[in-house]
Amino acid sequence: METGLFIHGIIIGLLLAAPVGPIAILCIQRTLAHGRLHGITSGLGIATADAFYAAVTAFGFALISDFLLANQWFFRLFAGLALIAVGLRITFAAPPAISTTPENESYVADFTTMLAITLANPLTILFFTIVIPGIWVVSSGSTWITPAIFVTGVLLGEIGWWVILCGTLDSMRSYLTRERLHLINRIAGLVITLFGVVLIAELILMQSII
Repeated sequence: METGLFIHGIIIGLLLAAPVGPIAILCIQRTLAHGRLHGITSGLGIATADAFYAAVTAFGFALISDFLLANQWFFRLFAGLALIAVGLRITFAAPPAISTTPENESYVADFTTMLAITLANPLTILFFTIVIPGIWVVSSGSTWITPAIFVTGVLLGEIGWWVILCGTLDSMRSYLTRERLHLINRIAGLVITLFGVVLIAELILMQSII
């Protein structure tokens, strides 16, 4: 039972991490610009946020879940503004210098920014609300060990994805020129900014309908 839950957690972690969205693009950009450790640290921030939401659902913290979903408009607005700010910063930054060693950027900033942006998407709770009952991960009638095993699987699955992806991308850095990296940064920045604009536009549209 526990082994099955752990494997299910790993699979779900991979499913959450694999889609290429604005957060994944930001991780890819950081890896190419600053090295794999910065990308992995950013991915760890994402994995931590998703594991938190998995824990909220698996352990049955209904009050926290209800609060986050009830205030999702505010959180999603924050996420949209943060994506726009980060995207514009990347787009208009000066062309970076190419180096085979990681840049001296803040790993703490890498982790915390990705953690905050990912936490600002409480809709992840809806995903776990649908998935968890389907694999019998419920806190009622079970010890805390059962959901903990599942949440650990989610966390490790996502971390494994980012380690493999960022490690693979880092091997490509030696083929990048200053001009190519600048072009990648501009494209990534514009895409991230566009995601933020679309997110805010959706919120405004939803609000007008309500």
